[in-house]
Amino acid sequence: MNDMTPPRDSAPRKFGMGAPVRRKEDRALITGRGFFTGDYTPPGTLHAVVVRSMMAHADIRVGGVETARAAPGVRLVLTGADVADYQGPPAKAIAPSAVGPKAKAPRRPLLVADRVRHVGDPIAFIVADTVDAAKAAAELIDIDYDTLPAVTDCRAALGPDAPLVWPDLGTNVALTYKLGNVAATDAAFARAAKIVRLDVVNQRLVANYMETRGIIAEYDAATDRFTLTLGTQGGHSMRDIIARDILKIDPKRIRVVTPDVGGGFGTKAFVYHEYPLAALAAKQLGQPVKWLQERGEHFLSDAHGRDNLTVGEMALDADGRFMALRVDLLSNIGAYMSQFGADIAAGGVTMSTGLYDIAAMDVTVRCVYTTTTPTDAYRGAGRPEAAYLIERLVDLCGRETGLGPIEIRKRNFIRADQLPYLTQGGRNYDTGDFTGHLDRNLALVDYDGFPARAEAARLRGKLRGLGIATYVEACAFPGSEPATVKLNADGTVTLLIGTQTNGQGHGTAYSQFVAAHLGIDIDKVEVIQGDTDRVATGEGTGGSRSIPLGAVSVDRASLTLASQIKQIASDELEVGVEDLELADGGVSIVGTDRSLSLAEIAAKAKEPALLTAVGEFVQDECTYPNGTHIAEVEIDPETGVTTLIDFSICDDFGVTVNPILLAGQLHGGVAQGIGQALNEGTIFDADGQLLTASLLDYCLPRADNFPSFRLATHNVPSVTNVMGIKGAGEAGTIGATPAVMNAVVDALARAKGITHIDMPATPERIWAALND
Repeated sequence: MNDMTPPRDSAPRKFGMGAPVRRKEDRALITGRGFFTGDYTPPGTLHAVVVRSMMAHADIRVGGVETARAAPGVRLVLTGADVADYQGPPAKAIAPSAVGPKAKAPRRPLLVADRVRHVGDPIAFIVADTVDAAKAAAELIDIDYDTLPAVTDCRAALGPDAPLVWPDLGTNVALTYKLGNVAATDAAFARAAKIVRLDVVNQRLVANYMETRGIIAEYDAATDRFTLTLGTQGGHSMRDIIARDILKIDPKRIRVVTPDVGGGFGTKAFVYHEYPLAALAAKQLGQPVKWLQERGEHFLSDAHGRDNLTVGEMALDADGRFMALRVDLLSNIGAYMSQFGADIAAGGVTMSTGLYDIAAMDVTVRCVYTTTTPTDAYRGAGRPEAAYLIERLVDLCGRETGLGPIEIRKRNFIRADQLPYLTQGGRNYDTGDFTGHLDRNLALVDYDGFPARAEAARLRGKLRGLGIATYVEACAFPGSEPATVKLNADGTVTLLIGTQTNGQGHGTAYSQFVAAHLGIDIDKVEVIQGDTDRVATGEGTGGSRSIPLGAVSVDRASLTLASQIKQIASDELEVGVEDLELADGGVSIVGTDRSLSLAEIAAKAKEPALLTAVGEFVQDECTYPNGTHIAEVEIDPETGVTTLIDFSICDDFGVTVNPILLAGQLHGGVAQGIGQALNEGTIFDADGQLLTASLLDYCLPRADNFPSFRLATHNVPSVTNVMGIKGAGEAGTIGATPAVMNAVVDALARAKGITHIDMPATPERIWAALND
């Protein structure tokens, strides 16, 4: 851990760590002055559409291409034959295969020429003067489908007669991954007093960010460079993959510009076909090419999330203590191995043991090809899936042992005196007080009063349930995110950093640190992200890394710049550095009215290099946020409708940077977790058609589905992170889903002894369970 932190000024600060600063980004966004990809249309822009497969699995012949090329307003029609020399989006993170053959990742075409493998597979890219002209030409493309059998379910894909998505592989298994100690686990199961088993479905989700994807590609023949304007979670990785892996050019020939982004959730971190296609078209035509995605395309073409089938087994001794955990997980990765697709399940299962002291573990992961849209990282990326399994399984252990949901957890929690604790998944938990946040949240929800509330509900004809989930996640993965801070001639400050806001409030959080150390208002700080020409390097946003890594670097750069500004002022004012303070946009001699404004400092600097500072924090281990979520629900047995009565959060984020931003992150994450538990889910028919392919059929939660969330923290600073920060971006999603499902099952168990129901717990599914 790098701890070369410059000395801190002890003066009180208006901003900085812990200050409840309101988001400075919101005024522009709520008054319609945000600037998104769709808002940019440079002169001479042409417009593109994509022709996509209507079948899940078929050999195709593409006709009508010349007719489409001759259609009014059409400038270019690209098919698979035209881009055969370019590969499609590559698989970049393939988990090591511990058993079986090497991972199988066939080359993905940029446009399909012969065989489509999921509904939505791209077949042609049409560029015209207008969107309507391009759509009209798309109608002239004639695709002849020789339909092949489809398979959409993991288990079915493993059957002896299952159609093969990639026949040359001889199997639908893309990767088999093992983790843990088989012999120790088998021995523990052999001597266990009790074995509890649970099969769970972690259903497939569609991200449904507010802003769908898009790109404007421009090519400058004079410099032989591309400028790609698009919504991303990190432009540098987007640039490098498009350049090196697809176009086979030097990354210096591409500039990626990311304006405002209306949500990412992991799904905007990946390269998609349209990005290199638009670049190729812009170069060929000598004009900007713009493609904007429609909502229906998002359902079919953007990476989906989750989609696991998992069997979990826990071995317990006679006292109800966990001895060993066995997990068998099937991960549906779709028709192609997406950018991080195979790594999501393999990385997620490292968190299989949760917050519990489990001495042995045996995990098997199989990533399976099906004729469906590829899956990849979606908010939490493997950790929500792991938390859902262990928290549902632990609840069932409490029920079957008679210990209940609280005692079973407390009896098996990793104790404070065991920390730091190396898990069977290879995770090194540094700090925490797991019983502490559980007890605090139980008090917040008046747990002792629940039986009376349940009885009152019964008298009203309702079923009341309370669900607990204690979770831990790994985030802020090892690495760094350098920050550069510059004092401008007018006394304002510019920060350049390679993370990418997708609505989290980076501009506010980073500005707090700059403002605190330089004594200026946060509105005097301009935060630059999303431009690979202006920001030298960047690892982007994902895994709750931006604040634990980026904010520490910003803090260090700001401290260094403050010190350099004082050096300049010391020479000008002829006093020692220790007699100076930064406040109110200037530097003053403590206890006097002698001062210089920051603009004057910028003008008087004899060494311009002193007006710029770089900070970098290198972290060599993950951080581990954790907490307790408690949900209380009421179910109407006549209709199966579930009403969320109360939701309470008590989390350990190490240190809170800004409680307002923290609440926003948690509210959004919890809403997505509850949406998975009660509302969302994709349905494919036997032919591989996505039946939930629009917002008419795919049920997103609404604001009136939620109560006001109760939020508390029980923070224990991280010792991995130099400022104690653990991260919070994905925690809400990870804790919410098992809490709500445990509450639903609690209500059903009280009424009918039902101990499991799969997500989403829709009214129809609940009614059927109660009336089976």
